[in-house]
Amino acid sequence: MNPPPELLRRLLRAKDRMDAHPDQDWPVERLAEVSAVSKAHFARAFKQAFGLPPHRYLLTRRIERAAALLRETDAPIIDIALQTGWTSIGTFGRIFRDILGESPGECRRRAREMIDPRSAIPECVMRAVERPDLKTAVSEKRRLAGDATVATPTTEVP
Repeated sequence: MNPPPELLRRLLRAKDRMDAHPDQDWPVERLAEVSAVSKAHFARAFKQAFGLPPHRYLLTRRIERAAALLRETDAPIIDIALQTGWTSIGTFGRIFRDILGESPGECRRRAREMIDPRSAIPECVMRAVERPDLKTAVSEKRRLAGDATVATPTTEVP
């Protein structure tokens, strides 16, 4: 059974706050206050609506952000942990492994080892391959519009 729309809007308000500031502490009391419901009702309704208890949802958001930073930056793991709201590097590593199945260091190594197959292809070739074929698109539009006088596309010499 899903929560009524009014309650769902209140829960979304709290969820949006957690999404906007996952590095902050969000005790159930504070989230319930944002949602204007009691603590027990908030925790029960949040899990019912989103499938996770509020605390687990927040941890997941923090780990998602940390994983993105590990892939995209060269910042030390401890700095990333602190930046994403963790106060203990041990807890960060344990929860990271629980959620993603690998340690932060393994995540970073795996992301760096993945080679983009497109990196070996010259950019000019990739642009030519990805360029839309406008003649086909125009003739297709005409065909769909029912225009029987569509000329066969000709090739242009660059």
